[in-house]
Amino acid sequence: MKKFRKVLDGLTTSSPGGGTMGSPSCGSAAGTPTTAPTPKEIDVQETLVSENFQLCKTVRHGFPYQPTALAFDPVQKILAIGSRSGGVRILGRPGVDCFCQHESGAAVLQLQFLINEGALVTACADDTLHLWNLRQRRPAILHSLKFNRERITFCHLPFQSKWLYVGTERGNTHIVNIESFILSGYVIMWNKAIELSTKTHPGPVVHLSDSPKDEGKLLIGFESGTIVQWDLRAKKADFRIYYDEAIHSVSWHHEGKQFMCSHSDGSLTLWNLRNTSKPVQVTFPHGKIQKDGRKESCKPILKVDYKTTRNSEPFVIFSGGLSYDKAGRRPTLTIMHGKAITVLEMDYPIVEFMTLCETPYNNEVQDPFAVVVLLEKDLIVVDLTQSNFPVFENPYPMDIHESPVTCTAYFADCPPDIIPVLYSIGAKHKKTGYSQKEWPVSGGMWTLGSHTYPEIIITGHADGSIKFWDGSAITLQMLYKLKTSKVFEKPKPSEGRAAELVDEDPFAVQMVSWCPQSRIFCVVGISAHIILYRFSKYDANTQIVSLEVRLQCESEDVISPSENENNPCFSEPHSGSHSPQPHHQHPASPGGGTPEGVKDSALCLKVKDRVARVPPGYQAELVIQLPWMDGEPPQQISSLDINSAYGLLAFGNCNGLAVVDYLQKTILLCMSTLDLYGAADPYQRLTRSPRRNRQSTSGLTELSDNQQSVDMERSKSPTSVHYPTSLHNDPRVLPEPVASLRASHCSPVFYLLDNVKGPGRKLSLPTDLKTDLDHVNGHCTSPTSQPCSAGKPRIPMGPEGPRLARRGPGRPPFRKAQSAACMEISLPVSHTEGYASRRAMLQQLHGVTMYSHDEHHTATPYCWSDRESRENSFSRSRSSSVSSIDRDTKEAITTLQFGESYGRKSDALPTPCLWVGTSLGVILVIPMSIPTDQDERMEEPVTIGPSGAVLMLKGSVLRFGFLDCMGALIQSPYEVWRDLNAPEDPDRPRKRKLVHYSPSSSQDTCGEGHLAIVCSERQAKVFLMPSQSCLFVHNITESSFVLRADVVSVCNSVCLACFCANGHVMTLSLPSLRPLMDVSYLPLTDMRIARTFCFTNGGQALYLSSPTEIQRITYSQEMYDNLQEMLGELFTPIETPEAQNRGFLKGFFGGNAHTFDREELFGEAAAGKASRSLAQHIPGQAGVEGMKVAASGAVGELARARIALDERGQRLGELEERTALMMTSAETFSKHAHELMLKCKDKKWYQF
Repeated sequence: MKKFRKVLDGLTTSSPGGGTMGSPSCGSAAGTPTTAPTPKEIDVQETLVSENFQLCKTVRHGFPYQPTALAFDPVQKILAIGSRSGGVRILGRPGVDCFCQHESGAAVLQLQFLINEGALVTACADDTLHLWNLRQRRPAILHSLKFNRERITFCHLPFQSKWLYVGTERGNTHIVNIESFILSGYVIMWNKAIELSTKTHPGPVVHLSDSPKDEGKLLIGFESGTIVQWDLRAKKADFRIYYDEAIHSVSWHHEGKQFMCSHSDGSLTLWNLRNTSKPVQVTFPHGKIQKDGRKESCKPILKVDYKTTRNSEPFVIFSGGLSYDKAGRRPTLTIMHGKAITVLEMDYPIVEFMTLCETPYNNEVQDPFAVVVLLEKDLIVVDLTQSNFPVFENPYPMDIHESPVTCTAYFADCPPDIIPVLYSIGAKHKKTGYSQKEWPVSGGMWTLGSHTYPEIIITGHADGSIKFWDGSAITLQMLYKLKTSKVFEKPKPSEGRAAELVDEDPFAVQMVSWCPQSRIFCVVGISAHIILYRFSKYDANTQIVSLEVRLQCESEDVISPSENENNPCFSEPHSGSHSPQPHHQHPASPGGGTPEGVKDSALCLKVKDRVARVPPGYQAELVIQLPWMDGEPPQQISSLDINSAYGLLAFGNCNGLAVVDYLQKTILLCMSTLDLYGAADPYQRLTRSPRRNRQSTSGLTELSDNQQSVDMERSKSPTSVHYPTSLHNDPRVLPEPVASLRASHCSPVFYLLDNVKGPGRKLSLPTDLKTDLDHVNGHCTSPTSQPCSAGKPRIPMGPEGPRLARRGPGRPPFRKAQSAACMEISLPVSHTEGYASRRAMLQQLHGVTMYSHDEHHTATPYCWSDRESRENSFSRSRSSSVSSIDRDTKEAITTLQFGESYGRKSDALPTPCLWVGTSLGVILVIPMSIPTDQDERMEEPVTIGPSGAVLMLKGSVLRFGFLDCMGALIQSPYEVWRDLNAPEDPDRPRKRKLVHYSPSSSQDTCGEGHLAIVCSERQAKVFLMPSQSCLFVHNITESSFVLRADVVSVCNSVCLACFCANGHVMTLSLPSLRPLMDVSYLPLTDMRIARTFCFTNGGQALYLSSPTEIQRITYSQEMYDNLQEMLGELFTPIETPEAQNRGFLKGFFGGNAHTFDREELFGEAAAGKASRSLAQHIPGQAGVEGMKVAASGAVGELARARIALDERGQRLGELEERTALMMTSAETFSKHAHELMLKCKDKKWYQF
């Protein structure tokens, strides 16, 4: 345990120019020296050390992305799914869900379980076989076999056999010993399998299976239509079939006398072994006879299963085979049972299907009971025991991607009552019509671990739906679904301006904000709208209140030397929504105040304005919309925060900030970012000077109103910008060249969409651009990127003035909402060349050439003279050749947080404040006055004071956090949930109950104040409030930038967790900002990860690893240690079912099927060794037996020993029975012989 002491006045350092970084004070005149703060000590005992952190993946949820293969173990009852990216998902009962990944990343071609052995064989596209051990909670590869000269096309492993048949593209069949993973010398060459007179190659092997009647016979199917039954003992072909149509699959009748083939022309052929010259039957199940008497052409039947039953006709199940007559027909699975034909239409193409049977033996009556159908984007199981073939209800969360995921949120340690409440509401809306039988994939064991707590995961989707998931104990179960589109009328594109507003996903969810304690939920949509929901257990008749916030900057806001004042972006308030503060009463923007502006404004979506009955659950109360203004669409909302105790909602975009009182339904504040500064604008601006003068820069950490000048090295550019030592009093008087300094420097905090250049252009990227614009979600992607409002050149003021259309030709207002799931782009992220690689990354992301402030030393003729000049993100040289598009700049609001804090240095007690972070690294603290009495709160207006503290750091601000002086996390105040629709109780009137975590509670021990943690995409700082002194600074990254950051609780303490664009996951101690963990976990190869990555308490995080899957990880050593306990067991000791009794005569005298010894044929002694150049053996960790012992544990060994003893006892019992039968038979024979002897004893020879 380490104790950190820092003296405040000793923390500030001098810049190379000799200036001192002081603490800002908005009440002081700019440019005057600051007095050193009073020395004060702060003692925080930090308990976290590096040993508390360990990064690893925990579990993956959702449907396997791009599936390719399917397998089922009928004894263990577990299912395996292979994917194109080399992943394998193994599923059992709910809670048993395991993900394995091949290091090569090669697609999985085929899966084969070693039935009831706890092992799985995978065949991959790189022609490698792998043996996985499933007897441990995290499966591992035991052996690998790499084929060098041949390509694997098909594999077959007979039940209870240790020899795997492998078919290749050349038509050869090899045999692999599963235990040693060594290739046998026994090879069935294609030229030996076919007749010598055949002149053509039969093609790749597409099928291998042993005869149910005789295991010594191997049926080989070639793609060309050739079928050969190979006698393994005699090493010759029993028969050969040459058919005209290509073969896709073969299925045996259980008696081994017939088999069925599916062909490329949509036909099924049935063959009898007695006569293989022609098929017994040829059917076209979906081929109709045309008028001319010919069969219509059909699609190939890709797979067929021929399964017999005891009490009815056999089942013939196949996929494909439909006629070509109709275009766009849905994929189908056909079930033929006797004369009845049932066609099941699927939503997605069928990848593979598998019929589940009661017995694992292929020579017994199969009795199928279900069919597992693997689709491209779904997994369904059909119940065959009922005539209408219903589907089973899937217990796994396979529908995460039902609509593409656009955002995620993760809440750990939620109130314990919230999950049952959400589940009870959501259960009322579940679908019906499922099979009543239990889910057939029920293998493995899973128990609720001891380290569990309520966790909720929220996903937002492109269709406007919200899903709440129970993520407790590393499982995932859907609780409740909310459809935000029900708040709006259906868009009618034919009406007026609405034709321009058409969007394929107008309701797509951009971000969410949820307060679990008050159950207030806020949704931000792609159409620049915000919906506020309250939770109720009762249905109610409600009418949604709609507010229109005109957070637009007009053409007058473009700063030029001829303009003296910039009109702020105020909305014309509705009645009762006037700004309560006099200093907010600025002239309204032309688009918001003039009749022409009102006439030319339009809303993207129309809210339902009628009274409607809403069911229990989340009920919409308020909708806030940003309208179009003068032909310009609203900018995307980039930040949001809601506080139930204050009753306030704040949001911002690249135009400015708005604060709404959702209790009184009024707009409190609507102001451009520039106007928020007031007289405390930290920027120093003057006209461009052609002379080489010494420049002054602001400090690197925080700016003071009493700024001392810092001399910079002489710029090498003859046209560089000159900055004076004083700040302008009026921040709105800015020369045009300096307007380009207001570049938006925000990292991709919310990767959603903006305007696309070009009509009808659809992107598979997370962001689109306005003209020559590098911004995400209405703000820029990086501190080295262009301003988010750039993109429309200045239009000369004509007779129509501001009514001139500012949308360029061919710039559609919206675009299809790209989900977090659909982005896969390669982003070069380098550790050594950070700026250059970052630029390349952003150029590839946006498809445009960008101008970067931090790249002047490489991208422009100008260079910085020292390191500090490069690091300073607030004073930069600009080329005089920068176009006018560059000059129209705005500062985006990137993060917001309400909380009890100190707005000014002089504040003695904490008050409600709004912390605002911008894309230029500026932090504004805005104090508020909120009535405390409940009645006054509903009647008296909330007042917002002038801007308080102004703090700064490098890079776009991402996250705020607050600690008390003892280092404990301060939660934002909240209102305890109350159901407004519940029946009135006169004895207990409903009142607002507020819970505050005030930092003043620790005044007695640590003095006044609290600690504010601020993290940007480059830097983290800890400030002491109210003195606004910077206690600790840490530069998180130099070569990359932070994508996500959060203050989280881990191991009964707190830390700052960061995820960078170069794939590093880092944790920093608080408040000292010591690095505790830095792991290169995941290179950012696509923007999906950046958009959906989120941290939560307890050392957990998640992201969308593919368009259909959520990957959860932990960075806590404690959870890592307990992970084995939380994961499910894939293998459980189960006795293999006995084969059916073959009758006394067959059992006693034996049969061909039981006299076949594969070891004798395929072993090294008989077959010899295979060529070393044919395949390379890659050993795993240990042999199969060794791994079984190591992984299973004492309990499993005892259970297996007991089963072995039982089996031995049963075999001894069978032997005893056979011995008794033999003795009885011998006694009978002796008796008959004695009788015969007595009968013939007295007869003479001539009497016979």
